[in-house]
Amino acid sequence: MTAAFMDLVDVTIVNIAIPSIQRDAGATFSQIQWITAGYALAFAAGLITGGRLGDIHGRKKLFLLGIGGFTLASALCGLAVNPEMLVASRILQGGMAALMVPQVLSIVHATFPAHERGKVFGLFGAIVGLGAVSGPLLGALLTEWNLFGLEWRPIFLINLPVGIAGLILGARFITESRAPRALKLDLVGVALVTLGLLMLLYPLTRGRELDWPLWGYVSMAGAFVVLAGLVAYERRKAARDGSPLVELSLFRVKSFAAGIAVQTVFGLGLGIFFLVWTLYMQTGLGWSPLKAGLTGVPFSIAVSVAAGLSVQKLVPRFGRGVLQAGALVMAAGVLIYIWESQRYGLGIDAWQMALPLIVMGVGMGLIVAPLTDAVLSEVPREHAGSASGLINTVQQMGNALGLGLVSVVFFGTMSDRLRPEQVGPAFVDAFEYALGWVAAVLGAIFLLMFALPRRPAQHVEGAAPSGAGDTDSKGDVDSKGDTGSAGGPGESEASGRAAELV
Repeated sequence: MTAAFMDLVDVTIVNIAIPSIQRDAGATFSQIQWITAGYALAFAAGLITGGRLGDIHGRKKLFLLGIGGFTLASALCGLAVNPEMLVASRILQGGMAALMVPQVLSIVHATFPAHERGKVFGLFGAIVGLGAVSGPLLGALLTEWNLFGLEWRPIFLINLPVGIAGLILGARFITESRAPRALKLDLVGVALVTLGLLMLLYPLTRGRELDWPLWGYVSMAGAFVVLAGLVAYERRKAARDGSPLVELSLFRVKSFAAGIAVQTVFGLGLGIFFLVWTLYMQTGLGWSPLKAGLTGVPFSIAVSVAAGLSVQKLVPRFGRGVLQAGALVMAAGVLIYIWESQRYGLGIDAWQMALPLIVMGVGMGLIVAPLTDAVLSEVPREHAGSASGLINTVQQMGNALGLGLVSVVFFGTMSDRLRPEQVGPAFVDAFEYALGWVAAVLGAIFLLMFALPRRPAQHVEGAAPSGAGDTDSKGDVDSKGDTGSAGGPGESEASGRAAELV
């Protein structure tokens, strides 16, 4: 959970400090773009590989390597002597996060028996909510305090004590786990998935800055050709030696396939909202970073509380309906926000935003923790790393798509040449238009959720909970005793259908 929080905060903390970095480090606009995009690209491109490496070499080992590398990269970011060093350190940081983050869900999945995972995912959901909004708040505080005259550097250096603590505690308390049968790293698969994701995400990240050149569209179209080639190759690889990078058999598990689709669209909606929201408050309304950060506190609290209640109390009783209710509640919060923005305009204040943010936070909390639980509920434990890497990858892809769409649904509604007195009204109008798209995305998520199982298998009364796995003489946990692990996804689906019949 410490590592998950550190990663989530690091994704959002930089945006608040961008003006300070640009002023203090003398970074160009392109370099500023790469400080944020470099991390996202390295992170998204390496997630599936990081998950598979954990399956092969041990999830604890890869987790400790990732958190150690992430902490070192954070130090290099904080000590960067020029923008070029900062960009390179951020790319390294994203690569290390790709080793660390997939192991978080994999270790939970492999360590805890099914009937205990709900509590853990409830905690995970609370951490997600806290990290999503506390990043900007923490970034605002550290930037305004200017600790020891270090300007923006403490936003990276704060990771050092957290990372060292996570490294020490992880080495002591996490039990090693890996796939029960020997796997090999699929290097061709690594190359194809990395190339495909870069061809898709790079033009989305740089498109607006470069005025959407033709090669960007060609690259994005080519990405789908590369990813189709990846699917064909992985199918042959699985038949040949059983060690593909992407375990395509996972998509025969209905809960996993449906959950992946929901995760992608949900990430898209969040990608649009959080960037547009930040621009609206700081550029449109002219608020300070600190005021903008503090405005998000009710949202963060609402997400954390609702996430805990959702997994531990509501989903075991009402199943999939809780997630669908969350989509509708979050959409209602977005519509309230649009109404308030139209009513108060530039005169809106932070306390007036509390109501829509709390409603949105409750809706997000009802979705975020049980959705992860639902996606992994029927996944065989030996493929936990691959499944976790896929979940995180599609979240990042969804976010990147959302960020790309901001150029259309936000900046596309305003003129490129605004007089100072036109900036505020233009940003308010664009914010309301973009939120309309977010509401539409949440409506699509509500419909997609009909493809999820009515309730995750571990929450069905009478379903036999899987054990935590046997520990060998070295303390390694394998997948013996896990329901569905020996028989693969087909057996897992059968056990899920049997549980629904019960």
